[in-house]
Amino acid sequence: MKLYDTKSRQLQQTTETNGLLTIYCCGPTVYRDAHVGNLRTFMLADIISRVAMLGGVKVKLIQNITDVGHMSEDFTGDDKILAQATIERKSPLEIARKYEEKFHEDLAQLNIGKAHAYPRASESIELMQSMISELIEKEFAYIGGDNTVYFDAQKFDSYGSISGNRLDSLIPGHKFENHNDGAKRFHADWALWKTAGDRSEMIWDSPWGPGFPGWHIECSAMSMDLLDKHVDVHVGGIDLRFPHHENERAQSNAVIGHEAVAVWVHGEHLLFEGKKMSKSSENVVLVSDIIARGIDPLALRLCFLENRYRSQMDLTWNSIIAAHETLKRWRGKMSEWEESDTPVIDSYIESAFNNDLDTPKAILRLREIEKSDENNKRALFLYADQVLGLDLARTLVDRELSPQMQSLLDERTRARSEKRWADSDALRVELEALGLRIKDTPDGQTWS
Repeated sequence: MKLYDTKSRQLQQTTETNGLLTIYCCGPTVYRDAHVGNLRTFMLADIISRVAMLGGVKVKLIQNITDVGHMSEDFTGDDKILAQATIERKSPLEIARKYEEKFHEDLAQLNIGKAHAYPRASESIELMQSMISELIEKEFAYIGGDNTVYFDAQKFDSYGSISGNRLDSLIPGHKFENHNDGAKRFHADWALWKTAGDRSEMIWDSPWGPGFPGWHIECSAMSMDLLDKHVDVHVGGIDLRFPHHENERAQSNAVIGHEAVAVWVHGEHLLFEGKKMSKSSENVVLVSDIIARGIDPLALRLCFLENRYRSQMDLTWNSIIAAHETLKRWRGKMSEWEESDTPVIDSYIESAFNNDLDTPKAILRLREIEKSDENNKRALFLYADQVLGLDLARTLVDRELSPQMQSLLDERTRARSEKRWADSDALRVELEALGLRIKDTPDGQTWS
């Protein structure tokens, strides 16, 4: 399998040790629901895992849960979980567990396979403190004038290799670490352990006094510990490339003395109907929003698969609905196509998967197979679905119309024939409220 490595800016062959591919995926900060843009990145790790396993390779995937340490973007406000705890009038732990549970529910809805482990930052404090102590001992970190422990960025010569952001070109006051007040040696140094100050919740004792970990140190500590000091593939959203992954690489490499990560893979941004997904734009979409519309959540997965992971994608409700109809059609045909006892391999699909996860090309191949005279269509679809994860073998369940539904459908047919469009629209609303999906065609209305 070849993947685009952000650090080298080229396709790179993945390598495993003793048949095991290790993957680390930056997980959620559990202070709110994960929106579909977040889930696109989490699905990326799932696709890489599935392609590897299709090729007979064992996979060990670790995905962290950030439940402490992630500050507001300007690093001067509260920890995001503490801030949400204040808003919802719950304890920080209640907030973290609430949204962690919802995160796992969303993964299941999108058929994203479970990681080998989901280590929590709050339960890995000793691990982080141990790494910080080692960084101090190796003179890559120091205690600042405010008793916070900082990483000495100027000691790490290759800083910026992932993002291209070199230390000599970073201006003081960069939004990611914008306060200094003389406590740091260099404006681009970042906090490994923050002194508690006035903070009274989510703090721990440490050799440097009461405090809490910085955001970046958790991923270094967890990945190096759980994956034996080497990550074959590191996955995250493109927004994490800087500063998070630059800082993580510096920390990990400084401790072990060599490159900790072989391939850095980043998923691109997701737009929704032409705009960046944000609260201010009022276009944040959750998996629950899709389900509430009666749409199979795997339609969202299909939408993602129809786009390259490192290309910016513009998701729309129309594209989600179209994907939903495609899934229904494919599952219907799967139930009609002849079953085969012999598993098949399609070299074209296999090549697409292994060439930087070219899932759009694989799906185009399925559309060709669907229309072709192939005798083993079902087997070919099942082969591809080992990676696509669309549950194409799912049996469609037919439900009988209730007398009320049938009466309303008949009444709507009459209204449309008599061009009583207002009545037709009102009847559509009633039918959809009863759980039917109505579609008008040149040949008349259809329902599902």
